Amino acid sequence: MRLFLCEKPSQASDIARVLGAARRGEGLIEGNDFVVTWAFGHLLEQAPPEAYGEQYGSPWSIEVLPVIPEQWQMVVKDKVARQFNVIRRLLGKADEVVIATDADREGEIIARELLDYCGYTGVVRRLWLSALDESSIREALGRILPGEETVRLYEAGKGRSRADWLTGINLTRLYTMKARECGVSGVLSIGRVQTPTLAMVVRRDAEIKNFIPVPYWQLNLWLEKDNVRFRAAWVAAEQYCDVEKRCVNVQAATSVQSQCRQAGVAVVREVSSKREKTPPPLCFSLGTLQEVCSKKFGLGAQAVLDIAQSLYEKHKATTYPRTDCGYLPVSMHKEVPEVLAAVANTDPDIAPELAKLSPDIVSRVWNDKKITAHHAIIPTRQAFNIGALSDNELRVYRLIRQHYLAQFLPVQEADVTEATFVVAGQLFGTRGRVEVVKGWRALFIADAPHDEDEGGDTEQTLPLPVLAKGDECRLVEAELKEMKTTPPRHYTEGTLIAAMKNAAGMVSDPALKKVLRENAGLGTEATRAEILETLFTRKYIEKQGKHIRATQLGAELIAGLPEVLTSPGTTALWEQALDDIAQGKLSLASFMEKQKQWLNHLVSGARRQQLQITAPVTPECPLCQGRMRKLKGKNGEFWSCQRYPECKGVISEQKTSHSKRGGRKIKKRG
Repeated sequence: MRLFLCEKPSQASDIARVLGAARRGEGLIEGNDFVVTWAFGHLLEQAPPEAYGEQYGSPWSIEVLPVIPEQWQMVVKDKVARQFNVIRRLLGKADEVVIATDADREGEIIARELLDYCGYTGVVRRLWLSALDESSIREALGRILPGEETVRLYEAGKGRSRADWLTGINLTRLYTMKARECGVSGVLSIGRVQTPTLAMVVRRDAEIKNFIPVPYWQLNLWLEKDNVRFRAAWVAAEQYCDVEKRCVNVQAATSVQSQCRQAGVAVVREVSSKREKTPPPLCFSLGTLQEVCSKKFGLGAQAVLDIAQSLYEKHKATTYPRTDCGYLPVSMHKEVPEVLAAVANTDPDIAPELAKLSPDIVSRVWNDKKITAHHAIIPTRQAFNIGALSDNELRVYRLIRQHYLAQFLPVQEADVTEATFVVAGQLFGTRGRVEVVKGWRALFIADAPHDEDEGGDTEQTLPLPVLAKGDECRLVEAELKEMKTTPPRHYTEGTLIAAMKNAAGMVSDPALKKVLRENAGLGTEATRAEILETLFTRKYIEKQGKHIRATQLGAELIAGLPEVLTSPGTTALWEQALDDIAQGKLSLASFMEKQKQWLNHLVSGARRQQLQITAPVTPECPLCQGRMRKLKGKNGEFWSCQRYPECKGVISEQKTSHSKRGGRKIKKRG
């Protein structure tokens, strides 16, 4: 019997429909000689620390750390035990398993950890899907891969899961116990990715808080020739400038302004002209989609991921969303007519724009050398009910569609003229730009501020008159402005996602920078939104308007941790190593051995460390007058004595029947 193992029920239904399976049973869909079944994401999870010895149970103890399993154990999640039993029974009958989970590292581990746990030893094959429309499923079924081609993704997934467990369990317990010495009763969560991400926010906040504005001066001349006025900027001598080439010498700037006014004429020193061609922006990876949707629509990273997943899974409108690639394979160019036909059938109102396209154009987006495990997010070859989309789903779909359609319009072309002038012995420069061919930018006219971030020339310049070397231009005005340097901006969800992607750019250590690949990042496209949600939930960061700021707890935690835990470069190195496992360049055993050494070193150093965390103001225990901690019970939140079970003092927050205000009810526990 051939068994198709999917990641979710909806995915199983889509595949079963194409296969022609219609007989539904408990947790499965049956065909003539095959069965389609599904998980609910991960059905298994890492066993808790106490599974490796009772000394690792409650209460926690620093002395027994680190917990490093010799033989890793998995356990079935309680809520999905019924579906797990269905899959285990089917695996006992199957001669061949086709893994049909999401085509990524997490999808691979969701399926293969079940095969390993259940002791399956039969044939394994892989269905690699980039979209869930009927055409894409049929095409993928026609080229099912041997299981050996993707098994290394499972090895990388195990490495990620085990490394996260080792870091999370050991360091969370260690620093939580350290915090309790400061009177902090809650759990201090430490994570391989979440902690350096938090550190980025903390450091940005500190940079802004400690920023001291520095004045500089900008001297611009308004010149005129042939009744055309234009602006030229002073190119100040190096001795008057800072490292950013800004003039910081007001006396020099004022003197040059005066000399220019007296001269009254600017003489053209050099002129050059060229035709600039700007290609359309690439199609979207998940990260760039999250960045743009944050800026353009104010959507959070998790919201964008949920929308992209819905467009892919529910509406079959767009391709697989959890991709880190903005390019398309050359082989997919033959599908362009089908995609454009589906776009037209989905939304007839877009017919005028489609009529302007040239489907034969091969833009830079078609590049096999740039393809990773997945290609960019684009519309599928299947028409769908666009009226069923929510407002935000429609916005995101149109954005994805816009970037795909842009590939079939000409490049934007502009004539650019650069000129330098001499006035009173001083050098000035200007740049003029005249658009010749609008090209793909015609699609982006309605949101011009956004498209500047998406691949075009952002410089705003004025048209210039015809200029030749030696020409004279009349000086209309010499304008001197005092400016001030500005601090960086607080992160938004979009800019923080971008910073997480570019961890290599955040590293100052030359040795570390040298070994980091250019694309080294924190987390993956699929996990970054979840990391931000974790930081919000743990109350390490908070939103103020659209900006993200660290809380006092988050800032104090980062201040108390060693650099190796907070550096984005360290975690990017591990992520890089996981990529190497997936590509067969590094073994899982070697990776885990390094993780164990690193963890032993961290735990050893942290035992001797003092942590300074401000304890929150808490009520006094009514029985022993000691500290209390807030807990959540079946009837809501309540305060419990930190010395429980020795002291059973409790203060519960309840509404009284005689007052609209919340009253506190004090009672003894037990």
